[in-house]
Amino acid sequence: MTLNATNDENRNYFFGLESFFFSLWSIVVPLFVGAILSWTDGRVFLSKMLTVNSGYQMVTVIAFMIAIGACIALSKGNFKNPVQKKFFYIKFHILWRKLLALAGLKGLVQGFLVTAPAVLVLKLVGNEGSLGLIQGIGGGLTAIIVYILGRVAKPQDRMKIFGFGLLVFFVGTLFNAILFSAIGVIIFVLCKVLFQPLHDLAYFPTMMKTIDAVSAIEKRNEYAYIMSHEIGLFAGRATGMLLFILLAYYISDTFALKYALVIVGAVQLLSLPLAKRIIKDIDTNKYSTEI
Repeated sequence: MTLNATNDENRNYFFGLESFFFSLWSIVVPLFVGAILSWTDGRVFLSKMLTVNSGYQMVTVIAFMIAIGACIALSKGNFKNPVQKKFFYIKFHILWRKLLALAGLKGLVQGFLVTAPAVLVLKLVGNEGSLGLIQGIGGGLTAIIVYILGRVAKPQDRMKIFGFGLLVFFVGTLFNAILFSAIGVIIFVLCKVLFQPLHDLAYFPTMMKTIDAVSAIEKRNEYAYIMSHEIGLFAGRATGMLLFILLAYYISDTFALKYALVIVGAVQLLSLPLAKRIIKDIDTNKYSTEI
């Protein structure tokens, strides 16, 4: 839907707006859920004693109603179904193979960002609730920054944003490895919270620009590239988690928590020259119709 509803000129704004609301709701929703759970526990409603489980049931119903509302909103959109039905391909244009390598590098970090912050906080800070507070403060500031960048940044500014995000993440991993303390974890989590939306703000418009270019060359359905892209992300995630497991198993879990992130952050820096190469190839029309 994003491919059909946006173009290269307005995708910075679209993903800036998306990141803004994602960051905003990632703060508001936990507060809202916590308020419901606190309100329901021990209250009497219609002669029935409510518990925390009752609160979770209310949250589930509310989430279900929101999902239905979203489906109704989407059903009112004017979206076209793909003409081609084939989605799975093995052979791709070299330009898309470069993008798949970029997706693998992105997935390499994603595999760590799901679990590493929580594990580090539990090990070095001792209270997982601190993770939510840190991410909430950082997320609020990041949401504003990303929204402003989405409004003012041009397509030619993407690589600057991309490179800055990669550098911020790498610096965060260095602080974590060198300090390996509560302060180091806090700095890393703040860097991680800033890195993710900045990275996505530049990455996804680049991905869609590549899809536009390659689909025009290969005359294939755009959705085929989205499916292929997910496979690239998964390969990166699997590689990242395998690296962590091997370091933890053969050396120690402490070593893995300290240095696996540094290794991944350093490798992730390769994304910048690769992304620049992809953009240059598209802008200069380097490739014709050969596969």
